[in-house]
Amino acid sequence: MRKIICAILVMMAGAVSAAGQSVYPGLFGDRLKVKEVETPVECFALEDVRLLPSRFRENLERDSAWMAAIEVDRLLHSFYNNAGVWGGREGGYMTIKKYGGWESLDCELRGHTTGHLLSAYALMYAATGAELFKAKSDSIVDGLERVQAALGNGYVSAFPEELINRNMRGESVWAPWYTLHKIYAGLIDQYLYAGNDRALEVVRGAADWACGKLSGVDDMTRRRMIRNEFGGVNEAFYNLYAITGDERYRRLAEFFYHNDVIDPLKERDGDLGTKHTNTFIPKTIAELRRYELTGDEASRAVAEFFWNEMIDKHTFATGCSSDKEHYFDPARMSEHLSGYTGETCCTYNMLKLSRHLFCLNPDARIADYYEQALYNHILGQQDPASGMVAYFLPLKTGSHRVYSTPENSFWCCVGSGFESHAKYAEGIYYRGDDALYVNLFIPSELHWKEKNVKIRQTTGFPASESVTLTVECGHPAEFTLNLRYPSWSGKPEVRINGRAVALKNITDGYIGIKRKWKSGDRVEAVYPMKVAVEPMAADPSVGVMKYGPVVLAGRLGTEGMVAPAPVSDPTKYNDYYTYDYHIPADIARGIKASPLTSAGTLKWITADGITVQPLYDVHRERYVIYWNLK
Repeated sequence: MRKIICAILVMMAGAVSAAGQSVYPGLFGDRLKVKEVETPVECFALEDVRLLPSRFRENLERDSAWMAAIEVDRLLHSFYNNAGVWGGREGGYMTIKKYGGWESLDCELRGHTTGHLLSAYALMYAATGAELFKAKSDSIVDGLERVQAALGNGYVSAFPEELINRNMRGESVWAPWYTLHKIYAGLIDQYLYAGNDRALEVVRGAADWACGKLSGVDDMTRRRMIRNEFGGVNEAFYNLYAITGDERYRRLAEFFYHNDVIDPLKERDGDLGTKHTNTFIPKTIAELRRYELTGDEASRAVAEFFWNEMIDKHTFATGCSSDKEHYFDPARMSEHLSGYTGETCCTYNMLKLSRHLFCLNPDARIADYYEQALYNHILGQQDPASGMVAYFLPLKTGSHRVYSTPENSFWCCVGSGFESHAKYAEGIYYRGDDALYVNLFIPSELHWKEKNVKIRQTTGFPASESVTLTVECGHPAEFTLNLRYPSWSGKPEVRINGRAVALKNITDGYIGIKRKWKSGDRVEAVYPMKVAVEPMAADPSVGVMKYGPVVLAGRLGTEGMVAPAPVSDPTKYNDYYTYDYHIPADIARGIKASPLTSAGTLKWITADGITVQPLYDVHRERYVIYWNLK
């Protein structure tokens, strides 16, 4: 594992890809045949940002090592099995050791991880320039191309077409279009990130199959079909429409318009009941993508209304949502501090939705949420000791994270985790008309090619309150530097080349500094932070302790814990959904918040002697996040 990480770190200093990111505003304009609406802010490509040493880069390195260790023929085994083609390993097809969990041959979601990894390999290639990920990507595309050719009608999947037929007949089946969405999205990302033209041809063939399969389907059948979870397959079809200009793919996307979900949101009905949370978020992303391609204001309004409902009513202090993957009455949120809160895929998709919305409305409130969810959920999803990831972020006092296994899990949150830990760099910076937005305080280097400007950000945040930006440019460049003024910060201090700057131009949560920048210019910002208690709006008797944006957790030890993965029996501890935490009774009664005494950098002690640290640093141990306040 360590050798793989070292090799990747060496490659990070080498060639970069001709890659970018998922189809956000401002990216891939030269590769899209459908003109997008103009937005005040655009995204930077991942290849334009490099992470410098930090906890984020450490997570990326662990993620890359796990991704590098995955064997392509084992990953594609179920695809080959479905198509009846040879797997290609010397020594015989039957010698391939199959992956387990959600990739086993008896799981109806088999193949979804391949789609996630196509996206994740493309992201990692863009983020590091490491050719290893380009090579593994190409091998997967080669395999899918063979499978598609063997099946003969454009269909490409690890499961037989009969699962689609069952879906169309309204029979029980586990989300086949959801799985196809991951494969289609991964192939599209391979085309956009890694320049693989064959990936585009494979996904076009698959979309042509879908056109034929769904041609003539009546509306009653359509509505019956889409009651079954289909992920964001409509977003994938919108993206394919944007790339090709083929109206058939736009009509495919519109076929998956979920009336029962989107129509109430159009009427500003925020009653989400107890529905499955992550079936809502990708559908609103697709609506927002529709707006970006068609200018339909109703689609934009749906996404904006939904985002505000999620943030205002359904989001825990950690930035996550859901209990056992479902909504609940937000007025009873404290009753849902369970061991099964915070499905990671929900947060993954909320960050994606936020990124699109920020391009339409560069408001620091969106960036504040992005930071909240990134630091308090995504960053801590990964176990630093093993590189494995958690499905849920348990919020019940005395619970702990339950991690995946290297070969026998492959849950949906493993798949989105592969992607999340590869793309930390994508939310740090944005560009507008002669403006640069600095949204996240993560050590990194930006290459703003259009301005021939490089910005190097160094910081120890959140251990340090200070952030330094150093400018490098061939010729002086005039633009406005917009530094986020976070809601959690006291009044910042800003200096340019050692001289204090008066904070006069503050708009939408940003400190704007307009000047002609030259090489060597140095901006230093100090954001005062303190420990604060944040009561839950629905129940002020409980709340979290935060340091700036970082949620703090009290460490409660390992009494009665069953050791989390990895273990000698890889199939054990894989029960993420009904896992028994065996919480000791004295912990279950709850723990009262008390004033903290500093015990070092990002470490405090309560009056009761409980060590308190950032939640993202508490692993393989019980914890308390929501404290008793009364």
